[in-house]
Amino acid sequence: MTTVSEKRDYYEILGVSRDADGVVLKRAYRELALKWHPDRNSGDPEAEARFKEASEAYQILSDPEKRGLYDRYGHEGPSRGGAGFSDVGDIFSAFSDIFGDMFGGGGRGGRGPGRGADLETRLSLTFVEAAKGVTKDVKLKRRVPCTTCHGSGASPGTSPETCRQCGGRGQVMHSQGFLMIATTCPICRGEGRVVRTPCKTCQGQGTTTEEETLQVTVPAGVDDGATLRLSGRGETSPRGGRAGNLYVVLQVEADPRFERDGADLHTEATISFPQAVLGDTVKVPLVEGETEVVIPPGTQPGETFVLRGQGLPNVQERGSGDLVVHVRLVVPKKLSSEAESHLRAFAAAGGEKVSNEKPGFFGRKKKR
Repeated sequence: MTTVSEKRDYYEILGVSRDADGVVLKRAYRELALKWHPDRNSGDPEAEARFKEASEAYQILSDPEKRGLYDRYGHEGPSRGGAGFSDVGDIFSAFSDIFGDMFGGGGRGGRGPGRGADLETRLSLTFVEAAKGVTKDVKLKRRVPCTTCHGSGASPGTSPETCRQCGGRGQVMHSQGFLMIATTCPICRGEGRVVRTPCKTCQGQGTTTEEETLQVTVPAGVDDGATLRLSGRGETSPRGGRAGNLYVVLQVEADPRFERDGADLHTEATISFPQAVLGDTVKVPLVEGETEVVIPPGTQPGETFVLRGQGLPNVQERGSGDLVVHVRLVVPKKLSSEAESHLRAFAAAGGEKVSNEKPGFFGRKKKR
């Protein structure tokens, strides 16, 4: 018997084309989940591996952002944003809607405490913080274990009792023809136990709400809208289940000096006509500080100069992007009489005839 030891193409795993929409993906995953479900393949490690493999594929391809990273970078792309599951229970929690439809109660989701709810918060960053990476504090309110009952939900001196309806299994069986269907126990709601004397502090919930300050480490090079996943930093599950995840959505302020294209940055260098003709050295901004760029003689408007590695760190790959400097020629709106005379002399010396010889700047009549 073999097990899945290396990652296969996600589209191949689900048996769908690369342009499959959400409906097709969900249908394909449901079929595979039904086939490889652990409850239907008890004690079969290969079936469990296939179940996890299909679940990971669906997790990535059903999320537009993660799917885009996968299409561009392969398995390495979405892995930084949190790909895969720690165990089978995590899968049931993540796709409870699908398993609820399939098994009338979430498959194994009815056995024991469920996973805590996920939380989402937003974190604002300056452009430099996003470029260099930073550690920042995030304040949020989340449910934590009740300190009075230590998360049991039962009043001190008492304990939760095993549910008599389901015998602690969290599920009850129903016969439909020759099939036996498991559904969530209506008495204990899938927890397998019942609190007869609820804790007064948490009203039997096992959790209370507190404000916490968490430190979030932001990697260098993140873009606006990127999301960080902090596993287990979401809400605590009632009755001692696993905590949910915290998703931190990053909001990066724009920098007027640059336009961003992935890890590459674009900026402008404004030069005058003499600088374009004769050449010069001009200063251009970096993420922090500035550097000099040599403008060769005869540089044309719109030309670009690429400074390798002076862009942003690449979050998905090694190295950094480039800084692309776009040359913009600035034409003066006013000239002194002396400057105009020299400019006309320059044109004449080059054999260029300026048809407009009227006095004034570029043919404009001077007021009397």
